[in-house]
Amino acid sequence: MLDGFGFFELIVIAALGLIVLGPERLPVAVRTVSGWIRAIKRMAGSVKTELEQELKIEQLQADLKKAESKGLKDLDPDLQKSIQELRDAAQSVTRPYEANAASTTDSAPAAEQSEPAAKPESAQTKE
Repeated sequence: MLDGFGFFELIVIAALGLIVLGPERLPVAVRTVSGWIRAIKRMAGSVKTELEQELKIEQLQADLKKAESKGLKDLDPDLQKSIQELRDAAQSVTRPYEANAASTTDSAPAAEQSEPAAKPESAQTKE
């Protein structure tokens, strides 16, 4: 980060900071600036990570399109690996929905069976 600054330049900056801010406020100013630099580095790291993830997704989509154009036959091992990763990800996403759908369809017939039994009882009390 300090590639353009030599030792002499850092001494001059420290001396100017000491003269302008004084010995009481200089440590606080240095801590504040270092906090800003850390925050900027964290933001840059998160942006870099997000961009890498987006590029990986785009690469997987390009591999899938290439595989579809070849008819999913005689594919490179890298393409087969990408396709398998996509299939695994799709299955892991759909599994929770399949479990929820199965549990709602199982409970629906039980509810329907209890409703007809309730109707004659209410009809008997009205008569």
